Amino acid sequence: MSFILIIAAVLILLNTYPLLVSQDMVFTTKEKAMDSSVKVIESALSGLEELTEENVGQAMSVVEETGVSRILVTDTAGRVLYDSRETESAKGLYAFYTEIVQALQGYDVFYSYYDGSAFLSRGASPVVYHNQTVGAVYAYEYDTAQAELLKSFQSNLVTLSLVIALLVVVLSLLLSRILTRRISNLLQAIQQVRQGAYNHRAAVEGNDEIAQITTEFNSLTDRLQITENARRRFVSDASHELKTPLAGIRLLTDSILQTENMDEATVREFVSDIGHEAERLSRITEDLLNLTRLDNGNVEEAVTVAVAPVLEQVERMLEIVAQEKNVTLQCTADERACVHATEGEIHQILYNLMENATKYSHTGGFVRTVVEVKEHTVEIRVEDNGVGIPDEDLEHIFERFYRVDKMRSRAVGGTGLGLSIVRDTVLRRSGSVTAAHREGGGSVFTVRLPRAEEVEA
Repeated sequence: MSFILIIAAVLILLNTYPLLVSQDMVFTTKEKAMDSSVKVIESALSGLEELTEENVGQAMSVVEETGVSRILVTDTAGRVLYDSRETESAKGLYAFYTEIVQALQGYDVFYSYYDGSAFLSRGASPVVYHNQTVGAVYAYEYDTAQAELLKSFQSNLVTLSLVIALLVVVLSLLLSRILTRRISNLLQAIQQVRQGAYNHRAAVEGNDEIAQITTEFNSLTDRLQITENARRRFVSDASHELKTPLAGIRLLTDSILQTENMDEATVREFVSDIGHEAERLSRITEDLLNLTRLDNGNVEEAVTVAVAPVLEQVERMLEIVAQEKNVTLQCTADERACVHATEGEIHQILYNLMENATKYSHTGGFVRTVVEVKEHTVEIRVEDNGVGIPDEDLEHIFERFYRVDKMRSRAVGGTGLGLSIVRDTVLRRSGSVTAAHREGGGSVFTVRLPRAEEVEA
C-alpha cells in the first residue's frame, strides 16, 4: 500500500511541477518581451511635450513591429490617441483600464495569466517628459501558440504518466505473484515441519532476503531433524536399557514364585541377582537424570576445585574393584591443579573414566591417572593396557548408549552413559575430552579444563 501511495505521489508531482515551472517561465518571458515593446514605444514618445493624435501617429509610424496584439497610447486624461487595431479602433474614446490608470500615476505595470487556451498579458508604462507624465502606453497580447505548446507538453506528461502507471501495475502484479509464491512455499514448508516432517526442505531461489530466510529455515530444519533423530534414538535406547533389567527382575521373581520347595541357597542366589539388576536399573536412572540436568543447563555454580584430593577419594573408592580384577591403580596429581567447576563434576569425570578403564583392563593390568598443569590448562589423562577401542568405534565412543561390545558391557554392569556424561560435563565447563589408542595396547582418555586462575582472571 505504501509503495502505491509513493508512486501516486510521484505521478502527481510529475504532472504538476513541470507545468507550473513552464508557466512561470512563459510569464517571465512575456513580461520581459512586453516590457521591451512598451519601452520602445515610450522611447519614441518621450521627446513630445504634449501628446496629440497627430504627433503620436507620426511617432508610431516609425516604430517597428513590436509583436504584441494591441497597443494603445493615451493622454493624461486617459483618452486614446493611438490604437494599433484598425477595426473597432478605440481612438478618441477614454480607456480606464487598471493598467492605464496605474501608468498615468507613474508606475510600470504588468499582468499575465493562463486561462487554459491562451496566455493573456497586459502591460502599461507612463510617457514622461521632463519628469512630468504626459500620457501612457498600454500593450495587450493574446498568445495561443504558447498555450498550445503547454497543452502539448501537458498531454505528453499525461501519456508518460499513464505508461509509467501501467508499467508499475504490471511489475507490481508480477513481483507480488513471485513474492507471494515464494512466501507461500516457505509457509507450506513451515507447516509441514510443524506437523513433524523434519526431512522436508523449502526450495531456495535467488539471493535476496527471502532466499536467506529460506536457507536459515532449512538449516534450522536440519538441526531439528538431527535433534529429533537423536531424541528418538535416545528414547529407544533408554527404553531398551531400562527394559533389560526389568525383564531380568521379572524373570527371577517368576522363577521364585513358580518353583516349589526351592532351597534357601537358590533363593538367596536369585534374590542377589534381583538386587544386582535393581542396582543396575538405579544406575541407569541416575545417569539419565544427570544427562537431563546437563541438557537443561541446570548446573551448580562453579567454584575453585583442587583436583588432587578428589582423585585420592576416587582412588579409594575404586580400590576394591581393582583388587577383585587384580588391576593396579597408579595415580599422580599436581597439587597446583585447580579447575573452575564443582567437586561433584570432577568426581564424576574421574570416577567414570577410571571405572571404565578398570572394568575393561586385563587381569594383572594397570590403570594410570595423571593430572598435570600445562600453562593455563589442567590436563587429566587416564590410560590402561586393556582391550582397547577399535578404530571404527573411536568417533562414537562418547555417544549415548553406545557400546563397543554390548554383551561385554552389560556383563560388567555398564550403562552406556558414563562417557556421555563426562563429555557433556567437560564441555559445559569450556573443556575438551578425547579418546585414543595407547601405544603398546589399551586406551587413553584425555580431559583438558581451564585452570581456575585463568577462568577467574
